[in-house]
Formats: sequence, structure tokens, C-alpha cells
Amino acid sequence: MTTASKTAIPTEHASRYLQQLCKHFAHKRPVTFDEQAGEISFSIGDCRLKADGSALHIDLTAPSADDMEQLKDVVIRHLVRFAFREELAVDWQDA
Repeated sequence: MTTASKTAIPTEHASRYLQQLCKHFAHKRPVTFDEQAGEISFSIGDCRLKADGSALHIDLTAPSADDMEQLKDVVIRHLVRFAFREELAVDWQDA
């Protein structure tokens, strides 16, 4: 049984952050992306990203609740590093 969670983070720099995250993880993980969408496959789950003019949308799936918590932490910790110039509001909605 898999778990799922999603968030939409308001930012005018969604495309930039999506590309930075994907490029960063592409060195060690399977990644596909363009300016508007991306996918990162982790050993603990998958991360799908979409960028629009007002938000970065993140959809996560993981095999267990523990993996989901770890996946959320990894993705957001890296995102916060790239977005250090702004305060990001992250509100996860678990499915």
C-alpha cells in the first residue's frame, strides 16, 4: 500500500526551483524535467513537480508512512536551500 501527499507552494520562482531541484538530484537519481514539470525517483518514493506562474506543485508517493516523512524532509530541505531568499509556505495534504 502506498501513501501520497501533495502541496502547492506559492512562489513566483516555481520554474527556477523545479529545475534546480531536478538538476541537483540528477547527479544521483533518475530524473526527467523541463521548465514546467519534473519527476525524481528516490529509493523511498517518487516526487512529481509542476510549475505555474504562482506556485510550485509537489506530489509525492512512498511505500510507507515512514518513507513519506523522510521523502518530504529530503525534498523540502533541498528546496529551502535553493529558495533561501524567500520564506516558503509548505502545507502538506496527505491522501
